[in-house]
Amino acid sequence: MSEPSKKILATAYALNPYKGSEDGMGWHFINQIAQNYPIVAVTRKNNQPKIAQYMLENPNQRYANITFLYFDLPYWLRFWKKGSRGAMLYFYLWQLTMPLFIKTKRVSFDIAHNLNFHNDWTPSFLWVFGKPLVWGPVGHHPKIPKEYILPMGGKKAFWKDRLRWGLKHFFWKLDPFLKLCKHKASVIFAMNSSVEKVLKVKDKIQIMPSVASEKVGLNIHEREGFQVLSVGRFVPLKGFDVCIRAFAHYYKSVNQNEREKASLVLIGDGPQKEALIQLTEQLQIRHVTTFIDWIERAKLKEYYQRSRVFLFPSHEGAGMVVSEAMSYGLPVIAFDNEGPGEFITHECGKKIPYTNYEQSIEAFGRALKDYAEDDTLWLQASKQAQIRFAQCFEWDVRGKQLKVVYEKTLS
Repeated sequence: MSEPSKKILATAYALNPYKGSEDGMGWHFINQIAQNYPIVAVTRKNNQPKIAQYMLENPNQRYANITFLYFDLPYWLRFWKKGSRGAMLYFYLWQLTMPLFIKTKRVSFDIAHNLNFHNDWTPSFLWVFGKPLVWGPVGHHPKIPKEYILPMGGKKAFWKDRLRWGLKHFFWKLDPFLKLCKHKASVIFAMNSSVEKVLKVKDKIQIMPSVASEKVGLNIHEREGFQVLSVGRFVPLKGFDVCIRAFAHYYKSVNQNEREKASLVLIGDGPQKEALIQLTEQLQIRHVTTFIDWIERAKLKEYYQRSRVFLFPSHEGAGMVVSEAMSYGLPVIAFDNEGPGEFITHECGKKIPYTNYEQSIEAFGRALKDYAEDDTLWLQASKQAQIRFAQCFEWDVRGKQLKVVYEKTLS
């Protein structure tokens, strides 16, 4: 491990080595930084037990390069936060007050990097130290198209999404701290191409998806049947109604022999779960659909290894599970959007354009049928998925990208 004199200050609101998504991303980014630089990592106090437990169970020499600091607002300023309720407001306050905490700890550093849990409308305040600031990866979720949110979410989900969009516009246009953060940042990592369109700072933007995963070793030939997998929260943003309807379209288009090989596995939880179960009953595919609540990542690997295709019609601007699926050689079928659609290529998956609700379902269903009926096509896509993962979505790739940017920023 190299021992350069430069030190990185990194803040990661969400950080848990036992989880995926934002929490896992925070952990992996900090470990990638620690391969090349001493790092002081600031995170929330509730993350400390899991971090300590994981480091004890999984010793690694790079931990010597990491100093963790734990910060939260006093209880009387956060009693109102319950789980995800109020999370974004609390995150804003956490960011706002953190520089004072860092000053009291007398932390010396050369680059400040505001790592995770943010999007393009919640600013960092680390610019107050007058040091080079790296901000991101910063995320952006586009609006969910109206015709894709109403069938399952209804008017309530539609107006909730549009209210959230209006709130974002308020911050983009009127928040002086967001304007300062954009101006003061040396580099802004963007999860996808849509971030630049709203922040309007093209000269500072570098595309770096937050999604990545570890390399796995497997034999992609040892998979029986045609198991279709999808993973995520059961919320309108993720498009699980399209997922179920697309599988039903495929299932009803094949003969009995092919139906006996087919199954759909949905892993996750959320407010739409009961409605999604009812949808599988309505479409008469409940007997070939399995719903599984959130499971440990070690157990999740078994489902990746047994599946043939990853079906992910999400409208989001990210998708950690896409990189995981590719690492296991799963062709990914997704919307051609600024999230998963930018992560995959036509060689390692299929991009379905936004047309209308019914046409999209048919297109996803046909894509499933293509992979089910053409073993050569599937095998080529599976190999390309692993190549795409190794080139763009392995965690070590992120570490190399960070080192290049840090060195350029320091020089």
